[in-house]
Amino acid sequence: MKKMTLFLWMGLAGCLCAADSDRVEQWDFFELTLKGPSSGNPFVGVEFSAVFENAGRRFEPEGFYDGDGVFKVRFMPDAQGVWRYKTRSNYPELDGKEGQFVCTAPGPGNHGPVRVRNQYHFAYADGTPFFPFGTTLYEWPFQTEELKKQTLETLKQSPFNKARFLLIPPCKEHYVKGPNRLKEFAFVGDSRQTWDFSRFNPGYFRNLEWCVRQFRDLGMEADLIIFHPYDDGTWGFDRMDAATNEQYLRYVIARFAAYRNVWWCLANENSFLKYWTDADWDRMFQIVQERDPYGHLRSIHNADRIYDYNKPWVTHVSLQYYMAVRYLGISPMLRDMYQKPIVHDEINYEGNIPRRWGNISGEEMVFRFWSAYIGGAYATHGDCYGTSEDPTWISIGGRMQGQSPPRIAFLRKIIESGPSEGIDPIDYAFEPNIGGRAGEYYLIYFGREAMDRWTFRLPKKNLKDGMRFKAEVIDTWNMTIEPVQEVFEVRQKDAYTFADKDGRHIPLPGRPYMALRLQRVD
Repeated sequence: MKKMTLFLWMGLAGCLCAADSDRVEQWDFFELTLKGPSSGNPFVGVEFSAVFENAGRRFEPEGFYDGDGVFKVRFMPDAQGVWRYKTRSNYPELDGKEGQFVCTAPGPGNHGPVRVRNQYHFAYADGTPFFPFGTTLYEWPFQTEELKKQTLETLKQSPFNKARFLLIPPCKEHYVKGPNRLKEFAFVGDSRQTWDFSRFNPGYFRNLEWCVRQFRDLGMEADLIIFHPYDDGTWGFDRMDAATNEQYLRYVIARFAAYRNVWWCLANENSFLKYWTDADWDRMFQIVQERDPYGHLRSIHNADRIYDYNKPWVTHVSLQYYMAVRYLGISPMLRDMYQKPIVHDEINYEGNIPRRWGNISGEEMVFRFWSAYIGGAYATHGDCYGTSEDPTWISIGGRMQGQSPPRIAFLRKIIESGPSEGIDPIDYAFEPNIGGRAGEYYLIYFGREAMDRWTFRLPKKNLKDGMRFKAEVIDTWNMTIEPVQEVFEVRQKDAYTFADKDGRHIPLPGRPYMALRLQRVD
């Protein structure tokens, strides 16, 4: 896309208003840059936004101060055609500036932001299904350029299309002192004694934006963790007052909301933030809901106490509850409980560290992924090989060492080649290991059971005599799919199932982690 620069001279002190382009792809972003007041503290007391209109549609994103007297407002157009804008501000240099740009068709790979679809699933704004396959990279934005590039190269070869990471670094010893000491933070200053919580550090946020753009260009969603408890007062970011928290949140929304690949995670392990109440979290959610013009996905990650995901501002459940994926059938219960998409964002990590949460095997990680997806839910991976002196993928990125990623890639191909509406539990009270679309498509997962045969028997929902199904035997660990020659016909009922009257069965190899795929052929 050719870039042009639109110059609008303003009559005050020769100030320059520049738009980066007069042509913007749908779901990309338009950025308006203005010179404004730089004396005093421009982060405080300067109100700045712009109204964007097209064919009766109207949005008003909030602008932000980017340092050196520069103010910006970003806008993600969701419809093609001419968009007109006019700025609003309590400062004359920033007020009443008008212009327009043309929104063009989206380019390859641009499907727009992800939304909830079919109540329990997701799709991009253009209707393309999106099945989350996540990974965890908490601290990768705070690493060296070399390590960040290595992380991106690893992601290119991975099955993951979403990653979770922190917007504020955790307070670890190697970030506080030594050669890896962090030199830039969200606020001006370098320690708790010197922070100026009324002034942001724009360079710090530009680095985070670079990370979001890299994910966007890889086709990945950036699940941004806004707050976290991993400070314990050393830096004090976990103990900011309500006004500072709100100011920080609004600045984050103003800078990041126009990126189509953003998800909002209000916090990681929110209940470990000792000085926050549920009312505080309610208020933060409401600010995001009010200030984000585009309605990006919103959730919060729990610790020992679970936030009420039924609240209307929560779009999906971001859950740390590894027991839910250790047993088949719990994910469907959670769906019934919350009536929203379930994303198991922390199911423990494949690794070798001496901590309960960081030493499950590759087989167990793959089992938990299959358990989630069979139950109509989604899951997030983590790789935790190393020591405290040699941090792991979940912390700093780099390279993964575990055995699960290629098996997760295999599962992703199966899910994406299945029903576009997503996998739903079919009759989890009696058959918790069967998901799919009743009467059309079935995935049957045997998990840890080492079975040598499976009798053709399915939940009766939507089944009729005469339906015919082809079958395939799937080895989820060795990543093989073997077709079964026989075609199975539904012929006979019993109390809970349709069953082949002859009791025909499909041979299985007698080892764990096997599955079947049944697809209707008539």
